[in-house]
Amino acid sequence: MNWLNKKDGFNQINHLGKSRTPFLFIISYDQNKIFAKPLENLDSDIYYKLEAWRNYPVKKREKPFTFSKNPVDFSTYKKALNEILEQIRSGNTYLLNLTFKTPIKTNYSLKEIFTYARAKFKLYYKDEFICFSPERFLEMEGDSIATYPMKGTIDANLPNAKENILANKKEMAEHVMIVDLMRNDLGIIGSEVKVEKFRYVEKIKAGKKELLQVSSKITAKLPTYWQNNIGTLLSQLLPAGSITGTPKKSTVNIINEVENFERDFYTGVFGVFDGKALRSGVMIRFIEKENEKLYYKSGGGITIDSDAKSEYEELIDKIYLPF
Repeated sequence: MNWLNKKDGFNQINHLGKSRTPFLFIISYDQNKIFAKPLENLDSDIYYKLEAWRNYPVKKREKPFTFSKNPVDFSTYKKALNEILEQIRSGNTYLLNLTFKTPIKTNYSLKEIFTYARAKFKLYYKDEFICFSPERFLEMEGDSIATYPMKGTIDANLPNAKENILANKKEMAEHVMIVDLMRNDLGIIGSEVKVEKFRYVEKIKAGKKELLQVSSKITAKLPTYWQNNIGTLLSQLLPAGSITGTPKKSTVNIINEVENFERDFYTGVFGVFDGKALRSGVMIRFIEKENEKLYYKSGGGITIDSDAKSEYEELIDKIYLPF
């Protein structure tokens, strides 16, 4: 088994960074499983893409695909959402990312889905799981670090979609809370924290639909020789705020109580250090194989203003193949 525990995994990442060895890392949501290996020794059945960085050839999709999903029923979803709203009213959380596990069926293998999926950040691990994520986590280059929390999703084909998502008070509150959380997180490891871009909109392909997603860019100045301590720096920032909520510690505890499955690598992070700079993505848009069956994990942020029906529809909208 290639997975290291939390202590050994972050130490291995520190070691590889200190020697300026280019490597790939994969970190589970709870950080209890960590993979870190030099790119030159990478297993032949692990593929990655982080924007222009990739280790596989581009191929054009040729055969048609089938895809079906069997999401959790609305009453089950609403029960979990109501539990979270009660926790919000009690002051234990202000924003919580609620996720579910959905059985799916397709005539495509995990490797085929990975190969043809259109996404900025992609990972294929040994026919066990894939992600095709639109969300950056961290970039480290020179003396600066940047993170890009993504909060807010709307069907791009709705009338005035961009204006509506930016004007929506619930979405605004959710986004502000995550930006504030990530500002605080970057302040733990860096200095001169700035919100460089606030609530910009990007369009992504979501199966037959197009979605608009709202992100912000937050930057900070890194300590000198940060490459020597990449594992330590990552450990101080995980799990990612955009897929937990705020305040982070109590929200993570509530997630563990309310969600009825193990996130495992879903909502973890993966990335590549090329010897000088680091790029990473959040593992959302995630499919895993379990006993030869495929499961898709998806969700969204819940605040006091959340409407159960629209949150449920968002969860389902995020279950797609991005061809």
